[in-house]
Amino acid sequence: QVQLVESGGGLVQAGGSLRLSCAASGRTFSSYAMGWFRQAPGKEREFVAAINWSGGTTYYTDSVKGRFTISRDNAKNTVYLQMNSLKPEDTAVYYCAASGLRVVVTTADFGSWGQGTQVTVSS
Repeated sequence: QVQLVESGGGLVQAGGSLRLSCAASGRTFSSYAMGWFRQAPGKEREFVAAINWSGGTTYYTDSVKGRFTISRDNAKNTVYLQMNSLKPEDTAVYYCAASGLRVVVTTADFGSWGQGTQVTVSS
């Protein structure tokens, strides 16, 4: 079992930046892939980005490519999401998730979730 705690959300103007952090505990952090998902009001939760156990491979949904960067520090048991050039459509609750696998295969492999952190981008 892994416990995940997100932080770093907030209110930012369009074009601004935020850095989300997710601290993990309960399992060996370097043994599993990590991901970020988001859920906007009235919409289903969607995949944003993921990173394999070593940090050597990353994945992004098309709408955030070139603007968001996922990274991890296995020594600190933390995964990050650097979000630049934010847009109002990025407004959502952002969730950190842990996979049961070391590598990213499908989004269905992410079974452990944090409580979420709100990101609001004003126009």
